[in-house]
Amino acid sequence: MNSSNQTGQTSTGSAPPSSKPAIKSVVRMGVFTLAMINVSAVVSLRGLPAESTYGVSSVFYYIFAAIFFLIPVSLVAAELTTGWPEKGGVYRWVGEAFGRKTGFLAIWLQWIESTIWFPTVLTFAAVSLAFIGPDQRWDEALAANKWYVLIIVLCVYWAATLFNFKGISTSASVTKWGTMIGTIIPGGLIIILGLTYWGMGNPILLDMSWDKVIPDMTNYNNLVLAASIFLFYAGMEMSAVHVKDVKDPGRNYPMAIGISAIITVVLFVFGTLAIGFIIPESQINLVQSLLISYDKYFDFFNVGWLSWILALALAFGVLAQVTAWVGGPSKGLLQVGMAGNLPPVMQKVNQHGVQVGILLIQGIIVTILSVMFVIMPSVQSAYQIISQLTIILYLIMYMLMFAAGIYLKHSQPDRVRTFKVPGGKVGMWIVGGIGLIGSILAFLVSFIPPSQIPIGSPTMYIIMLIAGTFIFAGIPFIIAACSKPSWKQDLPPDEAFEPFSWEEKKLTTSVDSTKANS
Repeated sequence: MNSSNQTGQTSTGSAPPSSKPAIKSVVRMGVFTLAMINVSAVVSLRGLPAESTYGVSSVFYYIFAAIFFLIPVSLVAAELTTGWPEKGGVYRWVGEAFGRKTGFLAIWLQWIESTIWFPTVLTFAAVSLAFIGPDQRWDEALAANKWYVLIIVLCVYWAATLFNFKGISTSASVTKWGTMIGTIIPGGLIIILGLTYWGMGNPILLDMSWDKVIPDMTNYNNLVLAASIFLFYAGMEMSAVHVKDVKDPGRNYPMAIGISAIITVVLFVFGTLAIGFIIPESQINLVQSLLISYDKYFDFFNVGWLSWILALALAFGVLAQVTAWVGGPSKGLLQVGMAGNLPPVMQKVNQHGVQVGILLIQGIIVTILSVMFVIMPSVQSAYQIISQLTIILYLIMYMLMFAAGIYLKHSQPDRVRTFKVPGGKVGMWIVGGIGLIGSILAFLVSFIPPSQIPIGSPTMYIIMLIAGTFIFAGIPFIIAACSKPSWKQDLPPDEAFEPFSWEEKKLTTSVDSTKANS
């Protein structure tokens, strides 16, 4: 997940309620700057323990997901962004290919998956805060307490929401420092600690045999947590909007993608292995193991006093990211909604131009999902179900995006694109096809209950995922069926949503036909 879509946004507190915050473009962006934006958009340490359960075979999954997902997402999104730079993002791309309803489904999924994502990432923040204490056993017990987790998740989320109501958006500098302090530095630190520990000749708890690198592909249960790696790499399409602000994007954007992909894979691979070095595979806990790993390494190197500082840094990183995301994707949904796709209650903004209607509905959804933490058998089980539902919904959006990229390459071949996927139509079929197939496979295995995690009843687990998918993916179609002409806002020309290409063609054809008949 990422917060890069907040970069450069400013609040317009004096603007009328119907106006939206201005967006400042980053001009002449360098390769390194774009690479860092990509890293901050994608990298999150909270999911490393899930892949540590695979041991050294996690290396295979990380590289596999990078080839079949990370790179295709980046390249296809870059071409779509530069070809259709008008408002709407994924709604514009998918809508150009498959119509308004399907485009609305795509951007709805992008928003709703981030909404569902909040309880999982805030759980990580709650656990980080629990580990500020001096006693690891007490910290672990507090972190496993469902009521503690629920209270922290709700308090932090609603505080961030109220903060956004005031119209104070997170600036590029806050995003950068939050990512450095809460993600890059802790990620680099655990890698250094793990490699140093191993290099000193200490026994490690991970089987590093080469024959363990290639996983047992016949065990379907092993693929479930591996599918979550796709979500690790999700979000690169957000930073693709900066392509048009990069000098010579045909050369510099692929370089930035290469740099960010390498940094991302290195952090994920070696960070995951570092956890496996010091925690037995059978004892890995999805919620706590990252913090426990730091504690163990700090104790070994006699720097235990660093534990509370590290825990606070991780929590700060998560809180900064969540604050940015509370008001991020919802702004894109508001923009599309004011074109007539959302009812008036979801188009409501306050005196600062903040989308309070969407944020309140978003908050209600987050609250309901967070309550799952006190209903499910354990925090781990609720964490896994919500995480998997997030993956499933996001993958549907990515399937639509890849399909749109392939379709538009054929339906609008003459459209000017500043950046193009190498290889023309064949290249798009290969890159987009790889991403589409990878997304479909990850989508299918996401419904399989993992054997490594206590989730209660496997049947109930599957039912909850299927029901959640149909409910959240079905809502935009219900909204579309109930839509009315009065939903469309009468906005100034510079703020109005530009028509799709196929709408312009229909309008031109209609005008020409009228002239001919007259």
